[in-house]
Amino acid sequence: MSREIQIYNTLTRKKEIFKPIVENHVGMYVCGPTVYGDPHLGHARPGITFDVVFRYLKHSDYKVRYVRNITDAGHLENDADEGEDKIAKKARLEQLEPMEIVQFYTISYHKAMDALNCLPPSIEPRATGHIIEQIEMVEKILKNGFAYEVNGSVYLDVNKYNEKYPYGTLSGRNIEDTLEGTRTLDGQSEKKSAVDFAIWKNASPEHIMRWTSPWGEGFPGWHMECSAMSEKYLGKNFDIHGGGMDLVFPHHEAEIAQSNACNNCNPVNYWMHNNMITIDGKKMGKSLGNFINLEEFFDGSHPKLERAYTPMTIRFFILQAQYRSTVDFSNEALQAAEKGFTKLMNAMETLGQLSASDTSTYDVNALEEKCYTAMDDDFNTPILIAHLFDGVRIINSVKDGKESLNATDLEKLKTIFNSFVTDILGLISPKESSGNDLTNEVMELVLQLRGNAKKSKDFGTADLIRDELDKVGIQIKDGREGSSWEVKN
Repeated sequence: MSREIQIYNTLTRKKEIFKPIVENHVGMYVCGPTVYGDPHLGHARPGITFDVVFRYLKHSDYKVRYVRNITDAGHLENDADEGEDKIAKKARLEQLEPMEIVQFYTISYHKAMDALNCLPPSIEPRATGHIIEQIEMVEKILKNGFAYEVNGSVYLDVNKYNEKYPYGTLSGRNIEDTLEGTRTLDGQSEKKSAVDFAIWKNASPEHIMRWTSPWGEGFPGWHMECSAMSEKYLGKNFDIHGGGMDLVFPHHEAEIAQSNACNNCNPVNYWMHNNMITIDGKKMGKSLGNFINLEEFFDGSHPKLERAYTPMTIRFFILQAQYRSTVDFSNEALQAAEKGFTKLMNAMETLGQLSASDTSTYDVNALEEKCYTAMDDDFNTPILIAHLFDGVRIINSVKDGKESLNATDLEKLKTIFNSFVTDILGLISPKESSGNDLTNEVMELVLQLRGNAKKSKDFGTADLIRDELDKVGIQIKDGREGSSWEVKN
């Protein structure tokens, strides 16, 4: 499929036509979680955002290598060069081995992504599995003269780097701005400048996670893992790097500096960043203590939640906003998303039951073109959803006899909805979700029993079944071709 996809590039601050380095192939790296706590709504947004990018690029006939890392070492508190490793701290508090923490929360993260119907990445490397590559990269940066070693720690010399490469191109911050915003922390005295950052840290005696290096026992700086792993699996220069907007500085800015300092080339052509999910106007995150775990959304156990919300409601809620826009959490917004999602799923079920007419009164091809145009415009899911609801209106109008579709257009409309709703947006009906086969079988049995009651002219029993199901939110619809059921809006 030869279409022009435009991507908003954080580096250039404008939309650009996507041109892969290798024709028909895409290399995409996305920063994954630091696994020291339960996955929350803030993890869901990049997971869903880049899942849709992955899906659409594949739909557009690109062969995509999607790499998303797991940070299981080196991420210190407050994203600084000092303090305790987040995972080691959690292990100390819970009296467990760090790798027990990593394993538990990695499984939890994968379970949440599966529930949200996010496809697994092509490769999911861990920081601890790539210590050798990170040490080698540090050695190259030292050899190239852009870093220095002090007391077993190695720091990237930002001022020296800035003499050859402009520092701050991604974030728009220059060295003076960075210096003004830098706090004085313990250990900064060994740096030449407060803007310098660690690419290898000497391990203090109490630091559990440590590896042997040319500079003594230590561990890699947090920024180093993504530079090393993206290069290993995607090359020194690759197509797309994604992540949350909070990673632009310092993390992604540091990645650019490390890769330039090591390889004398810019690592990434297109930088993509999803915006934040806020709660009461503030970023939702573990470090701020205002997050809601995804499991709490799914079971409704958090005090801020009026009730439980399904994973597909959460996915639809996030996709209703363009990925570069903020999304503010509220029960009202989630309930509106729930109604919208249910309406869409009901329309897809109705679509499968429609009969073709001799003529069409609706231009299905125009709808398809609008859907592709929305996705080609920087993966604009809210515009796509708006067009799909135009399709929902037509589906319901055909059902009610107000519009008609010939056989060709009816099949085309089914293809559009299957492609954009299921394959690209990744939205699936609760009836299709894993674990719901039993529900379908039970409901089919209930409909059969109700149908038998009607045939026997036992209308009291038939009405009782309908009314009792209605009380629990299941609507029975009787039609010429039999009865069907759906979850009410």
